[in-house]
Amino acid sequence: MHEVLEDFARTNALRQVNPGLKLFVGLASILLSVSSPGPVAPLLVAASMSAAVLLLARIPPRVYARLLLIPVSFALMSIAVVLFITGGGAVLLEVPGLPLAVTAGGANLAVLLLARVFGGMCSLYFIALTTPMTEVFDILRRLGVPTVLLDIAMLTYRFIFILIEEAGQIYRSQVMRLGYGRFRESVNSFGMLAGALFIRTWEGGEALVLAMDARCYDGKLDIPGELRPISLLALAAALLYTAIILGVLLSTGGIAFL
Repeated sequence: MHEVLEDFARTNALRQVNPGLKLFVGLASILLSVSSPGPVAPLLVAASMSAAVLLLARIPPRVYARLLLIPVSFALMSIAVVLFITGGGAVLLEVPGLPLAVTAGGANLAVLLLARVFGGMCSLYFIALTTPMTEVFDILRRLGVPTVLLDIAMLTYRFIFILIEEAGQIYRSQVMRLGYGRFRESVNSFGMLAGALFIRTWEGGEALVLAMDARCYDGKLDIPGELRPISLLALAAALLYTAIILGVLLSTGGIAFL
């Protein structure tokens, strides 16, 4: 996953656009999506961010759809709970024999949550697929974020994907040996996976410390940065887009589907 995101972030068609401007558009879209009282603005954000990723950055649609499938699946499971525990309004659906019902209030809240998640994740993927993390860390450094926090963030970001890769390799090895054939075997295999992952993480951390000491680490990781000018056209487009989304949010905040 780390290689996929970084490869597209460094080779997409928006690579030469100022990273600060892309970060501003993405973060503004996230904030507008999660704070919207209605689903129209987040859905508009999701559509516009997806269009920017697919048409402007030229990310393959299949890759983008697979990335979105992960958060959307979790959102759908959460929304299924919200549908039945939130009341208010007319009853739309009742479960025979059980005290469960879907009301108009619950349905509207579920649609709003799904729209917020979709808009926020599309905005987040816009940042991840068009801006390398080194440029994001460089922007944070220019904004005055303490060096120690940036170093911890960079190491954490890297180790997350190392852990995912290690866990995937161990899991696939266990599956090939029928380690998850039965429930008892699954519990035992999962415990062995967690233990092996902890040991490998510890060893990887020690190896990283030795490598950093061998390279004369002085308590500060260098972040390669490159200043790119912000064109007036790109700045005007970003401000106009943000203003349009804000206007839609204010004008459609009270609109509900049901």
